[in-house]
Amino acid sequence: MADVHTTRRARLRDRCAATGVTAALVTGPANVRYLTGCAPQGAALLVGPGPEDTLVHLRPPPEDPDRDEPPDDLRSIVLPTPDGDAAVAAAELAGEQRAGSLAVEEHHLTVTRHRALRSVTAGLPLSDLGGAVEQLRLVKDEHEIAALRIAAEIADQALGELLESILVGRTERHLALELERRLVDHGAEGPAFPTSVGTGPNSGTARHLPSDRRVEEGDFLTVRLGARYRGYRCEVGRTFVIGTAPASWQIELYELVFEAQRAGREALAPGVACRDVDRATRQPLIAAGHGEGLAPWSGHGVGLEIDEDPRLSPAAMGKLDACVPVTVEPGVHLPGRGGVRIDDTLVVRPLADGGPELLTITTKELLAL
Repeated sequence: MADVHTTRRARLRDRCAATGVTAALVTGPANVRYLTGCAPQGAALLVGPGPEDTLVHLRPPPEDPDRDEPPDDLRSIVLPTPDGDAAVAAAELAGEQRAGSLAVEEHHLTVTRHRALRSVTAGLPLSDLGGAVEQLRLVKDEHEIAALRIAAEIADQALGELLESILVGRTERHLALELERRLVDHGAEGPAFPTSVGTGPNSGTARHLPSDRRVEEGDFLTVRLGARYRGYRCEVGRTFVIGTAPASWQIELYELVFEAQRAGREALAPGVACRDVDRATRQPLIAAGHGEGLAPWSGHGVGLEIDEDPRLSPAAMGKLDACVPVTVEPGVHLPGRGGVRIDDTLVVRPLADGGPELLTITTKELLAL
């Protein structure tokens, strides 16, 4: 894997050279991890100006069993005090190494921190690196997809075990905590994001925060969770009915959202515009009269962060590439009654390779639990 990270940094160096930039300062934690394989506390990565790249970071706590160790192919500098700023130290190093210019990730820097960088790089032109690393992260290699595949398997396992337990009378908060414990039990580093459990009138709400409401007979139950494995994050969301056969309105609403989700999944292909995938997902719901309450997106990219590019939304720009993992996650919520959400993580693949690869395989049948 060290060769993978060396190659990624070389690609960033080439991008910078094409714009006349001789060194880049990377401070976004996910970006640092993508380029080095680790992200120690407070880390900043200096790529260039010479052939040797430098990782500046705080000293990890000795009692932390999960602390990241910098790879051997990087120069590593540990800040002498815990209140030091790795970005400032790395910028100062770029000046000492006589970099001709330095590009920084302005979207990861506060105004105060940017001023501090300027104060130690007098005479060194600063420019905005923008989303250069995020663009490199967009298309995943097979190592990354393998990690996402395992994360999805863990999430599916945790969800499947929950469905086999007694649910009536338990609170949303209790169920969410149990799911997160099961994720870790099955090998996850932790949840990919705060687990969402919604019951009854709370079901179907986008990113609902679990409450102390208890599960009741006849409720819709929506669950949205994800596992983090080797830094990579997936997402799965399902809706069930509690205790009894679903009511006719629940069946009708579920079939509608299922149709929308299937349309979105089938629209995924290299070269397809992101907004066209959103349109395919959204159209059945709009046609059924639910357009006003829909979320502003139908899906998004996943990877080292749970919300990455590309965005599947009406105003999204750009087209999908092969080997880009995305979610397709339509939902409808009826105020006071509840609703349905169905979320999957998939990898965009060409039709010749079998079409989109479904990573989250928990059944989408409307089960009565």
